[in-house]
Amino acid sequence: MPSSLLLLCAYFPVAFLIYLMVKKKSLPASVALPLSAATVYLLCLFVFPFTSLQVHANVILGGLLSLTPVLIIGSAIFLFKVLDSTGAMEVIKSHLNNVSTNPVAQLVIVGWAFPFLIEGASGFGTPAALAAPILVGIGYAPLRVAMLVLVMNSVPVSFGAVGTPTWFGFAPLALSEDAQLNIGKLSALIHLVCSFVIPFIALKCLLSWQQIKANALYVLCCIAATMLPFVAVSFFSYEFPSLIGGLIGLTASIMFAKRGVGLEKASTPSANASSIPTMSLAKASFPIWGTILVLIVTRLPFLPFKAWLSSPHPIVSFSIENIGQFTIGHSGVISWEAILNTQTQWSLSLLYIPAILPFWLVSFAMLAICKSSISEVSQVVSNTVSQMKKPLFALTGALIFVTLMMMGEKSAPVYLIGDNLANTFGSAWLFFAPFLGALGSFFSGSATISNLTFGAIQTEVASRTDFPLTLVLALQSVGAALGNMVCINNIVAVASVLGLHNAEGQILRKTVLPMLVYAVLAGAVATLLWIAI
Repeated sequence: MPSSLLLLCAYFPVAFLIYLMVKKKSLPASVALPLSAATVYLLCLFVFPFTSLQVHANVILGGLLSLTPVLIIGSAIFLFKVLDSTGAMEVIKSHLNNVSTNPVAQLVIVGWAFPFLIEGASGFGTPAALAAPILVGIGYAPLRVAMLVLVMNSVPVSFGAVGTPTWFGFAPLALSEDAQLNIGKLSALIHLVCSFVIPFIALKCLLSWQQIKANALYVLCCIAATMLPFVAVSFFSYEFPSLIGGLIGLTASIMFAKRGVGLEKASTPSANASSIPTMSLAKASFPIWGTILVLIVTRLPFLPFKAWLSSPHPIVSFSIENIGQFTIGHSGVISWEAILNTQTQWSLSLLYIPAILPFWLVSFAMLAICKSSISEVSQVVSNTVSQMKKPLFALTGALIFVTLMMMGEKSAPVYLIGDNLANTFGSAWLFFAPFLGALGSFFSGSATISNLTFGAIQTEVASRTDFPLTLVLALQSVGAALGNMVCINNIVAVASVLGLHNAEGQILRKTVLPMLVYAVLAGAVATLLWIAI
């Protein structure tokens, strides 16, 4: 088949999905994504050079991969149903109002600094799933909150989950330690400049420019308190910039708010505001700080827990003819190798993904602390299951769609799209490299997978041009991070946690513009860095 027709067939499912989700009477993700997955399935089966076994093995793989976001999102929903049922959300709301009644302060603390810390520790879309319900609980509109947290949670993603997008995402390129460190440093510098613009755009989702302008100094102070340590750490580590930047930034943001630094005086708490006893606040916020603590302890590489929870050492192993090899590890790692006798394989680290640990553990501990009745626990479980019905279809469709689009290495539809973009825009690649990174995240929902998928293309473009390899890969990393604003999985996840129905297309339409602004800014900063280099 002519390569031009294959390229057209590669682009078609993407255009079809975007059309279904952003047209005037858009379809919900629970319908649009399965339809798009069915379209890719037919194209892979009858147009692309894949065997029937390859296609069906990847359909199975996509369905299995959907278990990860389904477990994470369902567990996050369960946690916040627990917060509601135990009355903890009301206590947290009162405490935030005691810190500051200013909406800018509340949105920056919960929407910017808090997710920054969570992203550094965990990734997996956890930050938005944690922050969004808190803001809705305070009283902000769910749809606009979804947009804000998606836009805000982009800067720290390059170093999310203790640097996984960098050290693991670029692992197939066999880069030197110095090269990886330089990629991280350049990524951080690009993010630094963009970070002084993007939070203001995010705040506009909920507030007027007049409100934002009146409190701009506070926002700038909070950005600086987060980003300066973020950049400083990137000069000697690509694992901890987001974690340390988020920790310092969150602490500073709360301190600035309490003291009214850069805020309108009229919106700071009054002197006679009712204070919440320390023990009551500690108990109510346990689901949040307990989650953070478990995430950090189980993610830090110098502690033994990360290795224990992700160890694939088998305790049960068996094979089924023409089906594949199955393994269950002692730490809850489940794997299926040689699916349908192909090279396709799947694994799930049941205890490592943020579901059972920390969400289930912390949620049931909170229910026990509050002495919730069996009927109350049953109601929380029932509400969680009910809220997960539509996301289940959406996420399964999304992961099958993504898996089929990425199947076949250099024959994959996604690779054909990326290669076409590289050939078309190579001479101006510093402005287009971030878009390729964002494309990877849009499909996969993961900056790490975006880097794994398109790192090789970015390397090839760098070799054809005069652009430094580390700078091009830094733009790939930045693009993969900003792609979190528009990625299908994240949009479905946030909408699901907030109980929004048929809103995914509307969210996508609103987050595309900040993504485009971010990408253009990144290209401009990279151009200046290239001149300086």
